[in-house]
Amino acid sequence: MEMEVINGKRVVVVMPAYNAAKTLEKTVRELPETVDATILVDDRSTDNTVSIAESLGLQVFVHDENYGYGRNQQTCYREALAAGADIVVMVHPDYQYTPFLVTPIASMIAFGVYDVVLGSRILGGSALRGGMPFYKYLANRFLTAFQNVFTGAKLSEYHTGFRAFAKEVLTTLPLLENSDDFVFDNEILAQCLCFGYRMGEISCPTKYFEEASSINFARSVRYGFGVLNTTLKCWLQRSGVAHYRLFSPAGRKLLLDYYLPVQVKEPKESSRTG
Repeated sequence: MEMEVINGKRVVVVMPAYNAAKTLEKTVRELPETVDATILVDDRSTDNTVSIAESLGLQVFVHDENYGYGRNQQTCYREALAAGADIVVMVHPDYQYTPFLVTPIASMIAFGVYDVVLGSRILGGSALRGGMPFYKYLANRFLTAFQNVFTGAKLSEYHTGFRAFAKEVLTTLPLLENSDDFVFDNEILAQCLCFGYRMGEISCPTKYFEEASSINFARSVRYGFGVLNTTLKCWLQRSGVAHYRLFSPAGRKLLLDYYLPVQVKEPKESSRTG
């Protein structure tokens, strides 16, 4: 089948994975034909995520140890850019979000409407119907309201894992200043706001079930405090009161030349004459 193209843009899907063996195949099977390449980065899973990914024909990269969700995303974006991506769409391999929406999400960037697009579980009111725990729903609404007040944005949520970025965003933001933990998700959106990128949303149904990945209560609390901290830093930065490398154009960015080139030495000509 001939690959469909969205306005001439190369679309790469990235999957940050950790113990996703039970849901990976279902997720991959729903990826649309508009996807040019799919990259999975495994954060040292203890199940057979890697072998399943390889059998599905994905480009697979494996961390040498468990670095965390944030570091996994850094690798995802670096490898996608190295693969020539114009648009990078992050799809969690836990099947919570439907991959069918990759095309409309990527199209909003491909046609220049937005620089960043989020798949929102809140728009359309599907979060609770999809099984989101009530305490997570309340935390989502509180944190989102807090961030909207301090950033001036009007997003329905900042905490979805289904999101897409234009190439320029990922090469400009100082992503190496971000956390290796789950708060990376929130830091990158705060950076987008500080750097003035256009952000849009699309309604996205969600499914919570036993096999789907979800952080526990303790880590959710830590994430929540991380969001508050990130938001206040963003507000202080934009107010000119303080300056953080997290939001600085001089902050560390993704390197695309991180592989060392192999130096091939030319054989020396012999000084002996026959």
